[in-house]
Amino acid sequence: MTRKQKRLSVIVAGLAFLAAAAGLTFYALGQKASYFYMPAELATASVQPGQRIRLGGLVESGTVVRGNGATVAFSVTDTQKAVKVTYTGILPDLFREGQGVITEGAFGPDGVFVADSVLAKHDERYMPKEVADGLKAKGVWVESKSQ
Repeated sequence: MTRKQKRLSVIVAGLAFLAAAAGLTFYALGQKASYFYMPAELATASVQPGQRIRLGGLVESGTVVRGNGATVAFSVTDTQKAVKVTYTGILPDLFREGQGVITEGAFGPDGVFVADSVLAKHDERYMPKEVADGLKAKGVWVESKSQ
Protein backbone atom coordinates (compact mmCIF):
# COMPACT_ATOMS: atom_id res chain seq x y z
CA MET A 1 0.00 0.00 0.00
CA THR A 2 1.16 3.47 -0.78
CA ARG A 3 1.05 6.31 1.75
CA LYS A 4 -1.92 7.80 -0.03
CA GLN A 5 -3.87 4.52 0.20
CA LYS A 6 -3.02 4.16 3.92
CA ARG A 7 -4.15 7.72 4.63
CA LEU A 8 -7.38 7.17 2.68
CA SER A 9 -8.11 3.90 4.54
CA VAL A 10 -7.59 5.63 7.92
CA ILE A 11 -9.97 8.43 6.89
CA VAL A 12 -12.61 5.96 5.66
CA ALA A 13 -12.31 3.89 8.86
CA GLY A 14 -12.68 7.05 10.98
CA LEU A 15 -15.77 8.16 9.06
CA ALA A 16 -17.28 4.68 9.40
CA PHE A 17 -16.65 4.77 13.16
CA LEU A 18 -18.27 8.22 13.47
CA ALA A 19 -21.28 7.11 11.41
CA ALA A 20 -21.74 4.02 13.60
CA ALA A 21 -21.46 6.10 16.79
CA ALA A 22 -23.99 8.65 15.50
CA GLY A 23 -26.39 5.88 14.44
CA LEU A 24 -26.22 4.18 17.84
CA THR A 25 -26.73 7.52 19.61
CA PHE A 26 -29.83 8.36 17.58
CA TYR A 27 -31.20 4.85 18.11
CA ALA A 28 -30.73 5.12 21.89
CA LEU A 29 -32.33 8.56 22.03
CA GLY A 30 -35.27 7.35 19.96
CA GLN A 31 -35.92 4.54 22.44
CA LYS A 32 -36.04 6.99 25.38
CA ALA A 33 -38.23 9.59 23.70
CA SER A 34 -41.61 10.25 25.24
CA TYR A 35 -44.03 12.30 23.20
CA PHE A 36 -46.11 15.15 24.66
CA TYR A 37 -49.90 15.12 24.27
CA MET A 38 -52.80 17.22 25.49
CA PRO A 39 -55.98 15.25 26.39
CA ALA A 40 -57.87 16.31 23.22
CA GLU A 41 -54.94 15.19 21.03
CA LEU A 42 -55.10 11.65 22.42
CA ALA A 43 -58.35 10.99 20.54
CA THR A 44 -56.55 11.26 17.19
CA ALA A 45 -53.18 9.82 18.30
CA SER A 46 -52.45 6.13 18.14
CA VAL A 47 -51.01 5.59 21.61
CA GLN A 48 -50.65 1.93 22.56
CA PRO A 49 -51.04 0.70 26.15
CA GLY A 50 -47.58 0.65 27.69
CA GLN A 51 -46.13 3.31 25.35
CA ARG A 52 -44.45 6.08 27.37
CA ILE A 53 -45.82 9.57 26.78
CA ARG A 54 -46.07 12.91 28.53
CA LEU A 55 -49.58 14.09 29.25
CA GLY A 56 -50.07 17.76 30.05
CA GLY A 57 -52.89 20.10 30.91
CA LEU A 58 -54.69 21.44 33.95
CA VAL A 59 -55.65 19.39 37.00
CA GLU A 60 -59.43 19.26 36.71
CA SER A 61 -61.30 20.76 39.66
CA GLY A 62 -63.02 18.27 41.95
CA THR A 63 -61.17 15.21 40.65
CA VAL A 64 -58.30 14.81 43.10
CA VAL A 65 -58.96 11.68 45.17
CA ARG A 66 -56.38 10.44 47.64
CA GLY A 67 -56.32 6.68 47.96
CA ASN A 68 -54.52 4.25 50.22
CA GLY A 69 -50.96 5.25 51.08
CA ALA A 70 -49.42 7.58 48.54
CA THR A 71 -51.82 6.77 45.68
CA VAL A 72 -53.65 9.72 44.14
CA ALA A 73 -56.18 9.76 41.30
CA PHE A 74 -57.05 12.92 39.37
CA SER A 75 -57.97 14.07 35.89
CA VAL A 76 -55.90 16.17 33.50
CA THR A 77 -57.92 18.37 31.16
CA ASP A 78 -57.45 20.92 28.41
CA THR A 79 -61.09 22.02 28.91
CA GLN A 80 -62.15 19.96 25.87
CA LYS A 81 -61.39 16.45 27.09
CA ALA A 82 -60.13 14.93 30.31
CA VAL A 83 -57.94 11.92 31.03
CA LYS A 84 -58.01 9.99 34.32
CA VAL A 85 -54.58 9.64 35.90
CA THR A 86 -53.31 7.58 38.82
CA TYR A 87 -50.02 8.26 40.54
CA THR A 88 -48.31 6.55 43.44
CA GLY A 89 -45.74 8.70 45.14
CA ILE A 90 -45.24 12.08 46.70
CA LEU A 91 -46.82 14.89 44.70
CA PRO A 92 -45.02 18.21 44.27
CA ASP A 93 -45.92 20.80 46.93
CA LEU A 94 -47.49 23.07 44.30
CA PHE A 95 -49.77 20.39 42.87
CA ARG A 96 -53.41 21.48 43.16
CA GLU A 97 -56.63 21.70 41.20
CA GLY A 98 -56.74 24.18 38.31
CA GLN A 99 -52.95 24.35 37.98
CA GLY A 100 -50.74 23.26 35.09
CA VAL A 101 -49.22 19.81 35.31
CA ILE A 102 -47.18 17.42 33.18
CA THR A 103 -47.35 13.72 33.93
CA GLU A 104 -45.11 11.08 32.42
CA GLY A 105 -46.04 7.43 32.17
CA ALA A 106 -48.18 5.08 30.11
CA PHE A 107 -51.77 4.00 29.68
CA GLY A 108 -52.77 0.83 31.45
CA PRO A 109 -54.95 -1.85 29.83
CA ASP A 110 -58.03 -0.28 31.50
CA GLY A 111 -57.45 3.07 29.71
CA VAL A 112 -56.32 4.95 32.84
CA PHE A 113 -53.03 6.83 32.55
CA VAL A 114 -50.55 5.48 35.12
CA ALA A 115 -48.02 8.23 35.86
CA ASP A 116 -44.60 7.56 37.29
CA SER A 117 -43.69 11.24 37.55
CA VAL A 118 -45.70 14.42 38.06
CA LEU A 119 -44.32 17.89 37.39
CA ALA A 120 -46.15 20.98 38.62
CA LYS A 121 -45.52 24.67 38.16
CA HIS A 122 -43.00 26.31 40.46
CA ASP A 123 -44.64 29.68 41.13
CA GLU A 124 -47.82 31.56 40.33
CA ARG A 125 -46.52 33.09 37.06
CA TYR A 126 -45.16 29.90 35.50
CA MET A 127 -46.89 27.19 33.51
CA PRO A 128 -44.92 24.34 31.87
CA LYS A 129 -44.07 25.44 28.32
CA GLU A 130 -45.72 22.50 26.57
CA VAL A 131 -48.93 22.95 28.56
CA ALA A 132 -48.98 26.73 28.08
CA ASP A 133 -48.45 26.40 24.33
CA GLY A 134 -51.21 23.79 24.02
CA LEU A 135 -53.69 25.80 26.09
CA LYS A 136 -52.82 29.04 24.27
CA ALA A 137 -53.47 27.33 20.93
CA LYS A 138 -56.93 26.38 22.18
CA GLY A 139 -57.55 29.91 23.53
CA VAL A 140 -57.98 28.66 27.10
CA TRP A 141 -54.95 30.15 28.85
CA VAL A 142 -53.66 33.72 28.58
CA GLU A 143 -50.22 34.60 29.88
CA SER A 144 -50.24 37.17 32.68
CA LYS A 145 -48.32 40.38 31.97
CA SER A 146 -47.32 41.11 35.58
CA GLN A 147 -43.70 40.65 36.53
